[in-house]
Amino acid sequence: MSDPLVRVRGLKIGATIHPPGEPSQDVEIVKGVDFDLARGKVLGLIGESGAGKSTIGLSAMAYGRGGVRITGGEVFVNGRDILKLREGGLRKLRGAEVTYVSQSAAASFNPAKRILAQVTEAAVLHGKFSRREAEARAVDLFRKLGLPDPDNIGQRYPHQVSGGQLQRCMTALALCPQPDLVIFDEPTTALDVTTQIDVLKAIKDVIALTGVAAIYITHDLAVVAQIADDIMVLRHGNTVEYGTTDQIINAPREDYTKALVSVREIEHQEQPPAPPPVLSVQGVSAQYRGMDRDVLSGINVDLSPGQTLAIVGESGSGKSTLARVITGLLPPYKGRVTFDGHDLTPDQRSRPREDLRQLQMIYQMADVAMNPRQTVETIIGRPLEFYFGLKGGERRKRVVALLDQIEMGAKFLDRYPAELSGGQKQRVCIARALAADPKVIICDEVTSALDPLVADGILKLLLNLQKEAGVAYLFITHDLATVRAIADSIAVMHRGKVVRYGPKSDVLSPPFDDYTDLLLSSVPEMRLGWLEDVIAHRRMEAGGE
Repeated sequence: MSDPLVRVRGLKIGATIHPPGEPSQDVEIVKGVDFDLARGKVLGLIGESGAGKSTIGLSAMAYGRGGVRITGGEVFVNGRDILKLREGGLRKLRGAEVTYVSQSAAASFNPAKRILAQVTEAAVLHGKFSRREAEARAVDLFRKLGLPDPDNIGQRYPHQVSGGQLQRCMTALALCPQPDLVIFDEPTTALDVTTQIDVLKAIKDVIALTGVAAIYITHDLAVVAQIADDIMVLRHGNTVEYGTTDQIINAPREDYTKALVSVREIEHQEQPPAPPPVLSVQGVSAQYRGMDRDVLSGINVDLSPGQTLAIVGESGSGKSTLARVITGLLPPYKGRVTFDGHDLTPDQRSRPREDLRQLQMIYQMADVAMNPRQTVETIIGRPLEFYFGLKGGERRKRVVALLDQIEMGAKFLDRYPAELSGGQKQRVCIARALAADPKVIICDEVTSALDPLVADGILKLLLNLQKEAGVAYLFITHDLATVRAIADSIAVMHRGKVVRYGPKSDVLSPPFDDYTDLLLSSVPEMRLGWLEDVIAHRRMEAGGE
């Protein structure tokens, strides 16, 4: 057998932390990891938030993020130890030989440059293609990745496409230079289930056609089962279990792996008939400036105290836009939004402070929802000071209590966002919303960045808070497992309209309209070959081969 493309032996990675009131400490966050990766193969790295998945993946570029440093071991790529490369050699490696798809495309793209210029930049700078060749390759990748209007979407700016579309653009960016290895760090986190299938299929096809190898980092074991040849399960920087995908999925040996494989089970009973709504959207239509079509058209939904309304639909269907209308970030041109018995003013800037406090939002992209120069204590403490006037020790005590609720604790008080994992960042955003003691929380994909075990803990926390305080949730998500676990009612959105709406038991029971049927059939199952079965079934329905 030929040598593997990537060979890692005894990898150790450390960092220096600065506990409040204590001397600086060196800690080991990856504790001697070994693996091989052959050309054309995919290694899945899975584990809970903070397990070291992204840190290990980035080591294949000889890179440590946020003060992290590689302290031991060997990382061979194409037969040479890249940890011994000088700066010039690393520049040639990164962006050409090895590329990276980050978890948050929104935080990675330059908002001032068009998408096509960014997607082709590395391929041109590294001399892989001429600009014209790179642009043609980018358009072809846009098409393969299922992006709308592939010939022209590259002329848009990042803010002019949905989060899911931008994530696919970043996948095109990584594939454009024809690398030997691509590191995918949660590449489908922001995607709805229907789009996720297309992207996974495109990634799988590209790997098969080009022989590129991939490290696929994710918290979703059902997703990685569709694309990985081998899986490494990680926890606290250690390898818990390492084997073929078939063995990990069908015959896990370790208790922790068995817990990851197990199906989510959250007890949540549908509520009795709903009381009068605390939040009501009535006949709302909206447009973005400069557009001649509605992004929302005739939306009618209600949310009652102590209940959860799930808004589901594919990327670009209008889910997050509806949240922007409710929060006053996008005034509608028709219809109204009532809250707690009164009309909300369309523009957020004119709303009373009490309305702002009682209607909170947790955003999809934690990376761009927090000030990177503020500590966790400051971020969570801001609404406590703004709405309740808490200061000093009283504020700090309440922040610690909120950190305990989200299972992080006081040790995170003085950390900055860059020192947190993706899941930890999202939990801080949840605590910030809870700090305002609201009546309604709009949750925009709040568990999409979390591994299954942590996500379950967050959902259980939200449900417990709902029972205790009667808080209502408008839960925007593409995760149908989450919907089944927490929703009382569901609104299915498609192209700016609500196409199915009612109690959960009604919406999830046949007969289905075509779009709802497509959504439900797109939820990944934890079995090998599921992706191929779904693609084949769709081809048959479309009259293909």
